Amino acid sequence: MKPDDAGTGLDPTRPQDLLEYERRFWGRGLSVAGVDEVGRGPLAGPVVAAAVILPEGAIVEGADDSKALSPSKRSNLFDEIMVLADCIGVGAASVREIDRGNILRATTAAMQRALNHLRDTPDHVVVDGLPVKNLGREHDAVVGGDGLVHSIACASIVAKVIRDRLMHRLAVRYPGYGWERNVGYGTAEHRSAINKLGVTAHHRLTFKGAQFKLEI
Repeated sequence: MKPDDAGTGLDPTRPQDLLEYERRFWGRGLSVAGVDEVGRGPLAGPVVAAAVILPEGAIVEGADDSKALSPSKRSNLFDEIMVLADCIGVGAASVREIDRGNILRATTAAMQRALNHLRDTPDHVVVDGLPVKNLGREHDAVVGGDGLVHSIACASIVAKVIRDRLMHRLAVRYPGYGWERNVGYGTAEHRSAINKLGVTAHHRLTFKGAQFKLEI
């Protein structure tokens, strides 16, 4: 068991009841919101977070860490989650916010917005990764939670699909960077395009790979 999982009682080395975490709260009549973010590492585009509250006993078969799923599988699961979930909140932090502060503050802001956009206030919040300083809500944190906690896995998929679709739309407006393929991440294709075309309003100027272009 990883040290950061000790407080949750989840053992990532053994097969899990997909709803093991949530059942602890459902059994006491409490709702659970799983929260995850996507887009901390790219050179372009916002960071997006999602919060998902599932109805008691609900399982989205195949839901897992969004990064482990194919785009078509993610899209199908996204549609299922949107129908099945009790409520979903989505929040984002812009490139300007990332550059003004830093990616950690922007990620926190995106998570806060996702939680604030939930129709219902959850009784319990659980986030993927380490505890989030200044989230403004009591919460559990589970390292690898997108593969261990079902509601986090669903939030991971929602955030990933929404962000990817945004980057695909931006790719039409800003051709040449390959965002329809790399969704803003720092691939060789993307970095080469920055060298040739310069940066756009959607590039993070404080991230390596974009900033150097402004210094030429």
